[in-house]
Amino acid sequence: MKVYLAGGAVRDCLLGIADDNTEKDWVVVGSSSAEMLDLGYRQVGKDFPVFLHPGTQEEYALARLERKIGKGYKGFEFDTSKIVTLEQDLSRRDLTINAMAQKAGELFDPFNGQEDLNNGILRHVSDAFSEDPVRVLRVARFAARFKKFGFKVAHQTHQLMSQMVISGEVDTLTPERVFKELNKALSYETPSAFFKVLTVCGGYQKVFPSLDNQAHQNHSNSFEFLDNLNTNKAHIKFSIWLKDENRHNIKVLCNTIKCPKQYQQLSELTSQFYQFSQDFTNQSSNEIFDFFTKTDALRRKDRFEDLLTTFQLLAIDIAPIKHLRDSLKDIDISKLDKSDIGKAIQIERKLIIDLFLKTAKK
Repeated sequence: MKVYLAGGAVRDCLLGIADDNTEKDWVVVGSSSAEMLDLGYRQVGKDFPVFLHPGTQEEYALARLERKIGKGYKGFEFDTSKIVTLEQDLSRRDLTINAMAQKAGELFDPFNGQEDLNNGILRHVSDAFSEDPVRVLRVARFAARFKKFGFKVAHQTHQLMSQMVISGEVDTLTPERVFKELNKALSYETPSAFFKVLTVCGGYQKVFPSLDNQAHQNHSNSFEFLDNLNTNKAHIKFSIWLKDENRHNIKVLCNTIKCPKQYQQLSELTSQFYQFSQDFTNQSSNEIFDFFTKTDALRRKDRFEDLLTTFQLLAIDIAPIKHLRDSLKDIDISKLDKSDIGKAIQIERKLIIDLFLKTAKK
């Protein structure tokens, strides 16, 4: 029984970006499920044996081979017998930079991952890459994560990804996995590369079919407005990504990839009021009243703050909106007619909006 640190932890260590939060991927060679259980490990893997260390609770997986027996990323059968070698286990991984292992300071690099790491190349390990559609999303995500280091996708890997799109393999992606990879990509500083890589291989149109794809067919990266935004909230970046889409397209997308309501609601509001907010003080009193009503600004305070943050990141002056929101929030209800308090509040809000517009246009 030999234990190796493998995958992303080794990659990040060699890149110099590993820290206490770096997930560790341990591979166990020459062992069995029975032996792992006898040693006190707790099995958690359903499709193949993965175990939690009795002390650290880190994941340890038996070295395995896999064979494609059906469509999609679940269409595999696994061999985790004691005779599976470390190199065989690494050979099934997606990219060469993720197919390295370490033990006692010694690096095991059968597929020249360190060379590709030094050259900033995202390259598939073997043609078996094409058997798992999730890898198209993962390559795009790694392109986003490592864009700041200058990483590029190898030409042959782009070709293989394009073939996977054409063959229909990408059509087997589950909604949950699409959203998971998308959400991770949006959490990075430079998510534009995720969408660009998918566009180049034809995956953008397949993965997000409800969106207006025609705007992204040129060779430049038209998603760079998503990079280096002053927020770490993925749902805000999600809304900025979809700012020019119509609400119907957004609704179809969100239902398709099963994203949280927080994402759908904010992106729909951003799409609906992005143009409106750019010329806020020149809108009519009724339109501004409808804006505050439809955004539920005074009750859904956190969501409205996210909407204002989204507008601000899109270079919109939100000061007038905030000022008016605060004025509407500070209405003294005790001074209003109690016989029909709802109507009285509505009248008072419209008076405040009218006064605001008169002042703003002086």
